[in-house]
Amino acid sequence: MKHLIGLVGTNSSQSTNRKLLQFIKANFQKEATVELMEIKDFPVFNKPADSVLPEIVQEAAEKIEKADGVIISTPEYDHAIPAALINALNWLSYDVYPFVDKPVMITGASYGTLGSSRAQAQLRQILDAPELKARIMPSSEFLLSHSLQAFDEDNRLKDSEQIEKLSGLFADFLVFVDLVNQLVQAHESNKKEAANFSWENI
Repeated sequence: MKHLIGLVGTNSSQSTNRKLLQFIKANFQKEATVELMEIKDFPVFNKPADSVLPEIVQEAAEKIEKADGVIISTPEYDHAIPAALINALNWLSYDVYPFVDKPVMITGASYGTLGSSRAQAQLRQILDAPELKARIMPSSEFLLSHSLQAFDEDNRLKDSEQIEKLSGLFADFLVFVDLVNQLVQAHESNKKEAANFSWENI
């Protein structure tokens, strides 16, 4: 059975994106295990000169490295992903490169009508950066709008059409994970490129 990381893309304790990942974990437990990962305790990124990473970052990087894939659920603040998520990705691409060639599925929940669509587009761009080089599942947006009203008392999605769509995307992601994890020939070279990349040399 595949093991996935569900990355909660916010530091909010009341986030519906956490609820969405909790639903995914419970609803698809027969297909894969999903381990939720929090970023709320990551320190502010400061590019340490000694390249020594905080323990929480190192542990997160190791878990992502070992996982078969990652699901990131992001809210949208001012047409963008939260600063906390950017901060986490900054850490997870500094002297560690767990996202290189890692299969990633992006989801998102927001209080409004657009379901974090702009934030998801921005996140795709960030994950394609030379220091991250993630393998992002294409054409797979899951946009949960009006997320405050989307869950019942048992933390299940109310809308059967949303559940059907999410089920299809999750099944596709498991296939995508299998496909991506066969593309290993250039993995070590890709990791070296990420580690050696410097914007100062461009």
